[in-house]
Amino acid sequence: MHTTILRSIALVSLTLAAAPLPAQVESITVDAAAPTQPFPHFWERMFGSGRAVLSLRESYREDLRAVRAVTAVAYVRFHAILHDEVGVYSEDSKGEPVYNFSYIDQIYDGLLANGVRPLIELGFMPRQLAGADIRQSFWYRPVVAPPKDYGRWDALIGAFARHLVERYGVDEVSRWYFEVWNEPNLDFWGGEPRQSTYWTLYDHTARALKAVDPRLRVGGPATAQAAWVPAFIEHCEHEHVPVDFVSTHVYGDDTAQDVFGTKERIPRERMVCRAVQKVHAEIQASARPSLPLIWTEFNATFANHPEITDAPYMGPWLGETIRQCDGLLQDMSYWTFSDVFEEQGVVKTPFYGGFGLLAAGGIPKPAFNAFALLHQLGEQRFGGAAEGALLTRRADGALVVALWNYADVGATAPVRKVALTVKNFDARTASVESLDEEHGNVHKAYEKMGSPRYPTQDQIAELRAAAALPAPESHALRNGTLDVAIPSQGLILVTILAKR
Repeated sequence: MHTTILRSIALVSLTLAAAPLPAQVESITVDAAAPTQPFPHFWERMFGSGRAVLSLRESYREDLRAVRAVTAVAYVRFHAILHDEVGVYSEDSKGEPVYNFSYIDQIYDGLLANGVRPLIELGFMPRQLAGADIRQSFWYRPVVAPPKDYGRWDALIGAFARHLVERYGVDEVSRWYFEVWNEPNLDFWGGEPRQSTYWTLYDHTARALKAVDPRLRVGGPATAQAAWVPAFIEHCEHEHVPVDFVSTHVYGDDTAQDVFGTKERIPRERMVCRAVQKVHAEIQASARPSLPLIWTEFNATFANHPEITDAPYMGPWLGETIRQCDGLLQDMSYWTFSDVFEEQGVVKTPFYGGFGLLAAGGIPKPAFNAFALLHQLGEQRFGGAAEGALLTRRADGALVVALWNYADVGATAPVRKVALTVKNFDARTASVESLDEEHGNVHKAYEKMGSPRYPTQDQIAELRAAAALPAPESHALRNGTLDVAIPSQGLILVTILAKR
């Protein structure tokens, strides 16, 4: 076993053990007089969701309002705004294009009415505009072929953008984002070869948008696995193609081979920010080092694993991801805010490992509660090297500390005991909120009622109540110190107000 090591860096004194025994106690000291750095809440300003047409459902909008009540969500991104079910493009009996923006208006009106703006992913291809009937495997079978006529594609993008500017005003639409396509390095793009044909799509789209108004913000390459970014920037620079931001994706269970071209094993809690660091460095080394980086999809997994996305595991995983990624990008868009979602078909049971923060029926998962807790972190972060912790100060002067006890999926970590001490801060009590197997975790209530596939309205109400975080507990500080014990895969939030 490892002995305890005392480390003191600026404001943080941290006693850590690589494999702490239950009897060992870590010491974390927050000096309220120490310098801080800005801590923008980059992880909670954007969220992904199910495809565009689902945003017309009241259940989708209810979930959006629920998430907005506990996060700083300002943008929502989804696929398939140009899918035939939205009805934007068709051709008449003479083969001439016909545009219809009826559902477009209802979709974006609904987002704006609920206090969020769109990050518009431009895709997929309307069937009558496609050069071939190439379909992606999602349940709603989007067409992913290049257009049969780039003149018609340009005209569609121009008409779409002009309609948005006419309806909402350019001052508003210039605050949106336009992202060209989704994951063209995978089977979401049917052009061959993929990269060069995507460059063609991007060039036409970006220029068509800027022709409507140069203030419209456009970017890409929206790739999976953090791919293509250096080549994308080089292409835009060489061909003088407009680009206002870089976007890409990665998930915790992507492989090192796919993301880095190596055979190493990168743990799930390290993969996302390793990829973010890679792309951040690529932008810094490019001809456009000031381009903002927007991570338009991330999660702990790209698959449906209830033991991950439906479980308290997401609390420590999210805390660790925020800690590592801070300062490397502008925004991250968690995939997704709701299980109103049909990529694999109609949802068959409330808890199937869906990506959303809320299960069908608007039932909050532990991930919802993790976002709610971490939303309360301050806007300034204390420096230092505290593992498994975020030490912040809120605008009202309160000290807010997140602590977690990360364990791999299927593993159990010993209870993490921490002595949290504050210096240069006059306080007598601390408020503690907990998320773990016993707190803010709906699954025990769901299992107790027999795991119904179709919960009744009364059962849904019971599950929503059981999913709620317990009320904060007030604890006295003893000589400025609070002792806490965090169970495996637990996350706690400690808020310390100045004495009044």
